[in-house]
Amino acid sequence: MSTLDAPAVAARRATPPPLPRLDVLLRRSTRLAAIPGLTEQALRWHAEGDARRAAVAREAARIAAPRLWPDTIASFLATGWRLVSTAAPDAPFQLLAAASASVGLRVEPPNANAATLARAQKLVRAGGPAYVKLGQFIATADGLLPDEWVKAFAFCRDEAPALEPGVAQAVVDRELAGVRDRLAWLDETPLATGSIGQVHRGRLSDGTEVVVKVRRPGLRRQFRTDIETLALATAAAEKMHGAARSANLTGFVELFAQLALEELDFRLEASNLVDSSAVLEAMGAEHMIAPRPIPDMVTERVLVMEMLPGVSYARLDGTGETAGDRLLQLGIQGVLEATLKHGVFHGDLHAGNVLIDEATGSFSLVDFGIAGRLDAAKRAGLVSYLAAWAANDAAGQIAAMQAFGAIEADAEVDVLVAELQTELDLLRDRARGEVTFDQLGITLGRLLQVLARNGFRMPKDLVLFFKNLLYLAGFAASVAPDADVLAVVQDILLDLLADPDAGLGDLLGAPQVA
Repeated sequence: MSTLDAPAVAARRATPPPLPRLDVLLRRSTRLAAIPGLTEQALRWHAEGDARRAAVAREAARIAAPRLWPDTIASFLATGWRLVSTAAPDAPFQLLAAASASVGLRVEPPNANAATLARAQKLVRAGGPAYVKLGQFIATADGLLPDEWVKAFAFCRDEAPALEPGVAQAVVDRELAGVRDRLAWLDETPLATGSIGQVHRGRLSDGTEVVVKVRRPGLRRQFRTDIETLALATAAAEKMHGAARSANLTGFVELFAQLALEELDFRLEASNLVDSSAVLEAMGAEHMIAPRPIPDMVTERVLVMEMLPGVSYARLDGTGETAGDRLLQLGIQGVLEATLKHGVFHGDLHAGNVLIDEATGSFSLVDFGIAGRLDAAKRAGLVSYLAAWAANDAAGQIAAMQAFGAIEADAEVDVLVAELQTELDLLRDRARGEVTFDQLGITLGRLLQVLARNGFRMPKDLVLFFKNLLYLAGFAASVAPDADVLAVVQDILLDLLADPDAGLGDLLGAPQVA
């Protein structure tokens, strides 16, 4: 079987090759140009996106920092009854530990006994939207959490309460006041509901079938209150629980806040949609598309986009061995190439966001509220990390983290390297030297745990990429259960490294094939 084998540190270039320019891809996209005005609007979203994402990151860091200011105390008092009503003061810690494990941080989740699950469920049901979002993290963590936890929080994915009748219509009327007449029909019954908002079917005056995503009113204020309360609860937990301290749960709260706040601004989702559409088209991935937003019908609170065909891959009746292998190959190739060649990828590829058109076998990727974005240095760091993982090289993994900004470039890392190498050697001994797909998850978990114990930051985009790899494993289990996922991933990585247009081979030197 093919394997990657290259010393990550020695082979890294001081100046990594640049990523393809997204603004150029947007201008070249014929798929975006097919909707009048979308190319111009896409370029505006793209130009404004970096500043908006930076502002979200600053806000997330501010509200996730535990503080006892008057407004924070008020938030804590307003939500303190939730802790009392659960009859378990450590319920927030249990919930946060499970949610952090759901994004790959190796925090040992609480025992999945009936009493623990009932208390955590009660906290989520009594809490605000941030608690429901934590529950959704857990509900989509197949392979990372015990099945009991995933099943216990399925209601967060499937049973979010709908808005009162007329509320969504009022939000749409207000937000799209100048172009409301272009929306000829809006179904009063939601197509789906979630913690952020709900989606309705609609139809434009020109006959285009669309979906209309509406944010819940007052959501930003509610999220801020919930996250500030969680930050205080986490600070208290870290004083009482050694596991909370070693896991750096305060860092997880900041990561969670950033992901949640990005989802609240539908203009960022629109930017993710057009960038991803242009990337998929540039890749020649005709089998994989993202919905195109409708120009002048996107605001912070409302997003109108085309409706795409397909059903969740988890609901397929059966694909057959040949069709399943093809779906697996196309799905993994699309995700890895978009990530490593272009630096833009869907950040939440659970089964509900990957639709398959059974008639054509094509993919529709939906719900781009969370997306990963790599610059040239982070892309180089990710390629180096994958090579260092294959070589069981702790120094290479730590060096790769410096590209992600998780560790300062001038930080003393000898202790980190020694600590991580000890854990990696133990893992290798237990696995008898085999490099398996599961080992990638365990190895990255150990790395994140070492970073957390030493107070370093959690690299958001690496966490999202890692979670996508686990989603791909779940995808494989559904469409091609007998496939060797590691072999598929490694062959695609080797092809990308050998592609001169991608420029990835320059990051490591020539990859060796064993």
